Amino acid sequence: MDSLEPGWTKADVLEQTGHVVAVKDVSFEVKEGETFVVMGLSGSGKSTLVRCLTRLTDPTAGQVLMDGEDVLAMNDAELRALRRRKMSMVFQHFGLFPHRKVIDNVAYGLEVQKIDKKQRYERANEVLEIVGLSGWGDYYPGELSGGMQQRVGLARALAVDPEILFFDEPFSALDPLIRREMQDELIRLQEHMQKTIVFITHDFLEAIKLADYLAIMKDGEVVQMGTSQNIILHPADDYVQEFTEDVPHSRVVTAGAIMRPPQPDDEPEQFPAVHPETTLHDLVPIAAEYDARLSVRNEGGDLIGIVDRRTLMLALAGQKVNGS
Repeated sequence: MDSLEPGWTKADVLEQTGHVVAVKDVSFEVKEGETFVVMGLSGSGKSTLVRCLTRLTDPTAGQVLMDGEDVLAMNDAELRALRRRKMSMVFQHFGLFPHRKVIDNVAYGLEVQKIDKKQRYERANEVLEIVGLSGWGDYYPGELSGGMQQRVGLARALAVDPEILFFDEPFSALDPLIRREMQDELIRLQEHMQKTIVFITHDFLEAIKLADYLAIMKDGEVVQMGTSQNIILHPADDYVQEFTEDVPHSRVVTAGAIMRPPQPDDEPEQFPAVHPETTLHDLVPIAAEYDARLSVRNEGGDLIGIVDRRTLMLALAGQKVNGS
């Protein structure tokens, strides 16, 4: 097992019974630059899944394809090269070296790659600035807060400029305020970096905040996949429904999800235009000024639907719109 990331040698995630969680018939595709979130309660198999993707646990069947290459068919040398150059992982427990300064923790992956000290320090300082820790390189991890230590862990993962980032509940141990700050920081970084991310969490609100696409697991199986909005509007079963009950729909549901087809008597040219990705939270003040009727138009300005008082009120109440 490669020692690039200290956390990579941690024991398998176990259920409360002490048995390794099985992952059964799970199949999905993560697009380049996408944040794919896997959400589930303890024992659902989500951490086992990410261990299978990184081959910390070898699956008994199936394939893990990265750019068309099967990770399960790689030999030890190929796997080490993959972990050192193409993927990085950020864990809940930061796994920092307490005896090394922050800059040396961040530069560790580059040191393993035998990059000379000047170059790796330059890169380490670059990513420390990216994660908001410029000037903290000469401190030791024990002198930093928990949130700052997690930023160091993130900087270490970014230092090798990986194509794929795996996050295994990285913010779970943080205080709520710091956790929200780290979520916002990750969103900001992703807008800039456009990395391919697989993010594991047990927190549904965190999942919908971060996800471009979301998978919900239970007992080692995926019970539903889709965008956060689709899952909130169309939960597959009672298990998923329970997660969605406390979600503020106004922050997630968009005009494109609740619009109805235009009718002959609509006169849409008289309605203000909104983008289909406009959330209910932003629609309400606009609708209040225009008798709750809005035209939904795409990037080219083409009319694709209408939001009226009925659809808006039903959506805000969390009820189905247009029989959907």
